[in-house]
Amino acid sequence: MADKDVALMGHLMRRAGFGAQHHELEVRAEKGYEATVEELLHPEDHSNGMDLDLAERYFIEWSHFTRGVPEYFTFRMINSKNQLEEKMVLFWHGVLCSTHSKLNNYATLYDQIELFREFGMGSFKDLLVEISRNPAMVYFLDNCLSHKGAINENYGRELLELFSMGVGMDGAFNYTEDDVKECSRAFTGWTIANNVPAQPYGLYAAKFRYNPDDHDEDQKTFLGHTGNFDGEDVIDIICQQPATARFLSRHLYNYFVADDGQVPAWMETPPRDPETIKMLEDEYFRSNYDIRSMLKVLFLSDAFKNARFSRIKGPVETVVSTMRLIGDWNEPKPGFEPIFDEMKHMGQELLNPPSVEGWHTGKEWIDGGTLVQRINFTADLLGDPSYPGVQNIVDTLASEGTTISPEGLVDGCLRMLGHYELADETRSMLVDHVRQSGEIRTDTEAFSQHVCQMLQMIVATKEYLYA
Repeated sequence: MADKDVALMGHLMRRAGFGAQHHELEVRAEKGYEATVEELLHPEDHSNGMDLDLAERYFIEWSHFTRGVPEYFTFRMINSKNQLEEKMVLFWHGVLCSTHSKLNNYATLYDQIELFREFGMGSFKDLLVEISRNPAMVYFLDNCLSHKGAINENYGRELLELFSMGVGMDGAFNYTEDDVKECSRAFTGWTIANNVPAQPYGLYAAKFRYNPDDHDEDQKTFLGHTGNFDGEDVIDIICQQPATARFLSRHLYNYFVADDGQVPAWMETPPRDPETIKMLEDEYFRSNYDIRSMLKVLFLSDAFKNARFSRIKGPVETVVSTMRLIGDWNEPKPGFEPIFDEMKHMGQELLNPPSVEGWHTGKEWIDGGTLVQRINFTADLLGDPSYPGVQNIVDTLASEGTTISPEGLVDGCLRMLGHYELADETRSMLVDHVRQSGEIRTDTEAFSQHVCQMLQMIVATKEYLYA
């Protein structure tokens, strides 16, 4: 098979998953690009390959949800064979946000993560209905405090502004303050059956409850429609809006294709790639709001295939992709918990986004402190040949001949990292550095050191920030 096919597969797995070791890319490339896309889009047809019962028995706090849900979430991202399923869970966790800092109940947040796993690639309409009933969201955005005759506008406002339509499009507002009020009236009576904080009930998940006596039954006028609407009616109207198609399409583009502007700027800032956004908008309506169909059109498009290394990896992507490369965490064992802390120090704390707006992406991931944290974490792990994935890179390159040229060492390491690409200037600097070592033989103990040092230098380049 051609290197270009493996390189394309590396691109797909970095975006539709959290990367893969080189031998997995070869296997998937042999299967074919379209077949791999189809497999990723249908996790329900494939085993995730994990023994989650073992994980929950080993880390007993995971099953009690006292503190280990972020680690459980991370374990699945590292090890699940259904990579797109986990990537979509992370996507929705950053769009339909709730935070542990307010809920203080991991069991309820765990149920929200499972909701994303179940509905994250289905109908956008169904997903909005489910998240509106989700106890974590009901509590986080105070809909349990919204009553007939005394509405709380928090959820109604964020549903429109950050979850579905956005404030505006092409310089025009998508809704009015009256629409926010009418939307909030429609969701009265959507509440929870028990308090979300642990006291006094203990650590178990809150449950959704609809209270018909607290629902506003009067007529409402919302986005030009009038009727005795409830929350589902409002969501049905929202999903019919061109602004909703644009909003979802821009989110998918920013997450899977290339860094775009941040959500607050979308009203005034046009899409980076209007043609691709239009393609996704058309598929949104053609498929009756089906997210899986939009993803398929996206992954098979030339725009996606050609957009390599055009988005900066988030901290979770950085950590999880590194763990998948070194291949040492396919079973639970001591030392796993600090991995969650590494993400936090890089600027992304799972289950605790900074606000309902989620995390800002792109260059906003990077500052002096988070950059050093990224490089140190990745270089420490990829510079250690005791990890099986790193040793496999050494062995694979050693099997290609008894000596290796400076160019061969640099390009070989780039290939084993998933066919990464460097600017000519960066590559030349690395080649010149290797050349100072003279002849490099692959049948000596020093070869492992040469490979590990090169891997460390590559992950410290500006190009490696991108996926």
